[in-house]
Amino acid sequence: MRLFLAAAFALATTPVLAQAPVTTGEVISAAVEDFIRPGFHELATSAASMKDGIAALCATPSEEHLSVGRDGFKAVVLAYSGVEFVHVGPLGSNNRIERMLFWPDRKGIALKQVQQALAAEDASATNPKDLAGKSVAMQGLGALEYLLFGTGAEELAGSGGAYRCSFAASIAALIGEVTAEMDAEWSDPQGISTALENPRPDADDYRTQTEVLEKLAASLVHGTEAIRDQRVLPILGTSAGQPKPKSALFWRSGMTVPALAANFSGLSDFFAKARFPEVMGADNAWIANGAEFEFANAKRALAVITSPMDEAVADPKQFKALEYLVIVTKSLDTLVGEDLSAALGLSVGFSALDGD
Repeated sequence: MRLFLAAAFALATTPVLAQAPVTTGEVISAAVEDFIRPGFHELATSAASMKDGIAALCATPSEEHLSVGRDGFKAVVLAYSGVEFVHVGPLGSNNRIERMLFWPDRKGIALKQVQQALAAEDASATNPKDLAGKSVAMQGLGALEYLLFGTGAEELAGSGGAYRCSFAASIAALIGEVTAEMDAEWSDPQGISTALENPRPDADDYRTQTEVLEKLAASLVHGTEAIRDQRVLPILGTSAGQPKPKSALFWRSGMTVPALAANFSGLSDFFAKARFPEVMGADNAWIANGAEFEFANAKRALAVITSPMDEAVADPKQFKALEYLVIVTKSLDTLVGEDLSAALGLSVGFSALDGD
């Protein structure tokens, strides 16, 4: 029914497409040059600023510097949420996905390891080089959120939080290092960008434009599946009437909904800037219009969720908005997964979360 409504919506609105379809090569170049490279550069810039902000907090503890450090964290969360579905290239190598964000973490491994380090004041956790050799659960945004917003974080504003701040600074340095590496790799004229934009039959990674386009298209479905299966469904809970608000990513910092909004916004921007609507041609305008319709639905649903997550799940209106996001992602799975792939003659049997 939802797909029927989306199709009806498409017919009732001005078609997105007015010009001749672009080429596969133009889609690949647009994806890299207009979305991926700028997105990862923004992430690296935000991470560098966060690193500096937390370093200033450690040097001169105060409420003001704590606020700056926390704001820096939030900026990185938003920047990362906008590109985290792009597993093609640097993010998908060298355990960077897990190093940036160890999630899902159903057993609470990150929390346990961070709390153990805090209790023991493990000096190795305050050295980025040593921390890089430890569990990835201790290195990313999840661990850093607890240090900045979790129990005892108020100590960061005074001298009593010296160890905690040094630990946070160590994580921020690693995140800065990882994001700078990814930015450099995307910017390297002999690197991943060239491999994607100029595939060769004898290449070790990307041999044809169709192969590259399939990888880029799979990124869209990876994003919608991850939002549903790793972000929203855990909050709703597996048993009826038993939501789990503390299963929400970034609930301590209040960034659950802003991160979700950035997830959807990133997917929508990628879909448009990579010129997927154009490459599908006018006959498939209903797919692009349907996707645009669903992205707008997601934005409206997220606007309803205004309370902290423990309060939001207790409010029927906000809880229904969360449930509605599941419906939206399933519709997007079909539109930007099956329908887009069929329109472009791509393989439709991949499972995005498996990385295929």
